[in-house]
Amino acid sequence: MNNFKPVKQDKVVISIRIDADLLKMVDKSSIKYDLSRNEFIVQCIDYALKNLEKTD
Repeated sequence: MNNFKPVKQDKVVISIRIDADLLKMVDKSSIKYDLSRNEFIVQCIDYALKNLEKTD
């Protein structure tokens, strides 16, 4: 059996400014998916960056 080795991932605290209506949409969606606002935003950013059109 493999040994479980928890690893602390480096995270950085940042501050952003966001449109009030967009924040309402984020909050509604994070509640719908039972995620914290932070978890939802991070997953959205990750998805967006992985799915950007690649231009050479």
